[in-house]
Amino acid sequence: MKRNTLNKSLPIFHSDGFKTHRYGKLLLFCGLVILFSCKAKKLATVNKGTPDSAAVKPVDTKALKLGAVRSAQTNFSTFSGKARTKLDIGGNSNDVTLNIRINRDQKIWVSVTAIAGIEVARALITPDSILLINRLQSLYVRKPFSYIHSFTGEHVNYKTLESLLIGNAIPELINEDTNFKVSNDSTVLTGNLQGLIYKLLAAPNLKITQTNLNNQSAGQSLQVNNSAFIQSGNRIIPSQIDMASVVKSKKIQVNLHYIKIDFDQPLEYPFTIPSRYAPAN
Repeated sequence: MKRNTLNKSLPIFHSDGFKTHRYGKLLLFCGLVILFSCKAKKLATVNKGTPDSAAVKPVDTKALKLGAVRSAQTNFSTFSGKARTKLDIGGNSNDVTLNIRINRDQKIWVSVTAIAGIEVARALITPDSILLINRLQSLYVRKPFSYIHSFTGEHVNYKTLESLLIGNAIPELINEDTNFKVSNDSTVLTGNLQGLIYKLLAAPNLKITQTNLNNQSAGQSLQVNNSAFIQSGNRIIPSQIDMASVVKSKKIQVNLHYIKIDFDQPLEYPFTIPSRYAPAN
């Protein structure tokens, strides 16, 4: 009986065996697909956000703003300008014309002419020295650059003069310690550079419209206002530059009004001291 029972069960198994084998494979395949799909989703969930969160860095707004101010300054190799000028030195005021030529970082050449175009003085300023000739009195001055500090204060160097003459920001005043804020349409830059308190105002295009320097303990100050901006090629500079310097009891005021400007043209800087000229006291 056991044998017969077994024999009867075998045909039943074999008759369905083909179907059972085929459906088993199908179920196994579906199970594997679901299993791997779940693992893939879990893996994607774990990886999502990890590289992105590591790559996010805070934006240094201050550095970007200061960099933008630097980029907005006028870049050049040479500059020449003709300016109607009012010079007031210690209350002695004169209307003259200044012909200014600059070889960037090397020299500033200035010819001073009075009425009728007669040259009355000439200057050649380098990072190390100052040369002046007074044609009216046949005198000359040969001094180190520091000579200018008796009229302007120690905060003025060669780059300061070069920057102010074309309406640029003084380079040393745009540093990592400079503070800035936006007020109305102006950007205000402030700071303290070795006891020199400074404040700069920049227009919406980040051109400097005002520079204020003050060293109260030394009795020194410098105020510069830039206005009436004009364009030469792709460069924009102020046509009106008003400077007032105070060193204790000494006061100098210079009002420049450019009527002609050129950039990056070949220039000459002639300067000789005639043999008959005497050194000034």
